[in-house]
Amino acid sequence: MQRTTPAGRRYLKRFTPTMLAYVVAVLGTSVAVDQLHPTGAALATLSILPALPILAVLVVIGLYIREETDEYLRQRVVTSMLFGIGVVLAISAVLGFLQIYRAIGQVDVFWAFPIWCGSWGLAQCVLAWRDRMAGGEA
Repeated sequence: MQRTTPAGRRYLKRFTPTMLAYVVAVLGTSVAVDQLHPTGAALATLSILPALPILAVLVVIGLYIREETDEYLRQRVVTSMLFGIGVVLAISAVLGFLQIYRAIGQVDVFWAFPIWCGSWGLAQCVLAWRDRMAGGEA
């Protein structure tokens, strides 16, 4: 089992309320747009609100990487993040060409962050599994 470092505990204390803010912002914005039917600047402002916690999550992740003193854990997180970025870029390239040549319709850019998060999490799981397997062989 992986030990929790002080930086990891601080990360969780920052990450949890930030993700709760994201959920509240998405639900609140959805209800407000559905019920109030705003237009113009009000709609633009409401539309940006759910993105703010996502930006905060990126800051929280950056703080974790800066604060983590265990070089192996830091390297594993960065490797997983790079894997996620690669997945998003690969999907974006394929979808971009499919859209340019009108093979498919418009795809919402919104999905980039969830795909990155999912890919990052998958990479973390694979690396943790690899570490357990390597530890079991020793």
